[in-house]
Amino acid sequence: MKYLLLPLMLLANPALAEIHEIRMLNRGDSGPMVYEPSYLNIAPGDTVRFLPTQPGHNAATIDGMLPPGAEPFKSKINDSFEITLSAPGAYGVKCSPHYAMGMVMLIEVGASSEVALPDGLPKRTAERFAKIIAEREQTQN
Repeated sequence: MKYLLLPLMLLANPALAEIHEIRMLNRGDSGPMVYEPSYLNIAPGDTVRFLPTQPGHNAATIDGMLPPGAEPFKSKINDSFEITLSAPGAYGVKCSPHYAMGMVMLIEVGASSEVALPDGLPKRTAERFAKIIAEREQTQN
């Protein structure tokens, strides 16, 4: 009987998935209106927890920056928010009120992939993404 329970216990154990915390800040180590960290590489099935460390922020996917099969998400302003990401690829995330100010981040699920930025990004947003992508490439080398 104990041999039958072991496989069931292993299947029911979600402890293999990690929870990654992101702080939403008015000012952080990398400047104003930031997520810290601004880049994550996680395993499929991991959870990302957005923490409203300072008021006035949310987390929402950016149109055109979702992997195939991924569902968009949008949290409420000033609320903690958790999302489990399973579809592999790059997720662009923004703070809706501060998007034009460059409050964005990049989450890669699974192996690193090509990150395609959509056309028409606000200037500060494009600059912040360029910085995030450059830092990402440095950590991969």
